[in-house]
Amino acid sequence: MSKVDNENLYRVRSIKNIIAMVLSCGATAFGLLWLVWILLTTVVNGFQALNTRLFTEMTPPPGSEGGLANAFYGSFLMSGIGLLIGTPIGLMAGIWLAEFARHTKLGNAVRFINDILLSAPSIVLGLFVYTAVILPLSAVTNHQVGFSALAGALALALLVIPVVVRTTDEMLQLQPSTMREAALALGVPQWKLTLQIVLRAAKAGVVTGVLLALARITGETAPLLFTAFGNQFWSSDILKPIASVPVVIFQYAMSPFDDWHSLAWAGALILTMFVLVLSLSSRLILLRNRSS
Repeated sequence: MSKVDNENLYRVRSIKNIIAMVLSCGATAFGLLWLVWILLTTVVNGFQALNTRLFTEMTPPPGSEGGLANAFYGSFLMSGIGLLIGTPIGLMAGIWLAEFARHTKLGNAVRFINDILLSAPSIVLGLFVYTAVILPLSAVTNHQVGFSALAGALALALLVIPVVVRTTDEMLQLQPSTMREAALALGVPQWKLTLQIVLRAAKAGVVTGVLLALARITGETAPLLFTAFGNQFWSSDILKPIASVPVVIFQYAMSPFDDWHSLAWAGALILTMFVLVLSLSSRLILLRNRSS
């Protein structure tokens, strides 16, 4: 190939590289534009509605001043219970997949099903809890127990489990096999190897998975519409309907009242900042673990 042909080939490749770079940067900027727009709109409208009543008073009727104290409590309660239910199940399933069923057909089938649950619409899981838990429980108790905080927590737990399973499985598989071989050569039992050595080495990734699961369930609305339903008043009974921030935001944003719109914006801002803090915390944990 002559020098002229080499120069022409280099020029064509340079042009293609510039075109690809421009298109990729343009696509990135296009996506970030909408994200920044949404965040700025949420911050501007939500910041104007922030006040002390937001955290001290309950959701008001139309035309009255109030806050989201009962909704914050309901979201905290259901997210906490959902995390307490889903995290141990997800951890045990992830440990089993990584340490005992890594290359088995059953393990591959469980991973496939877990990936389906991971991408399943949350409203489907809410409908499942409504059909499998709320309706039978309502029939048994003669409609005394139906929509409840516990049902909402169960729906959120079903969202937590696949996230924790996936992260636990991947984090444990990333640990070197020499660690396991050395421990087994020293006579360490398999259960102690898994819990005290492998899991401890992967704790940063596992904790990150739990935080990401919490960040996901914090803003879920659809499953709570069919399980916890909502409550305008303060309720600490887990067998009764309870308010939650995502449901209140949905209901107030659809209303024609300006005061409710303000509360919806304020709730959206608090929720967004909480998820942002959780995401940043998970990143910091991973970075600290890598640096150490």
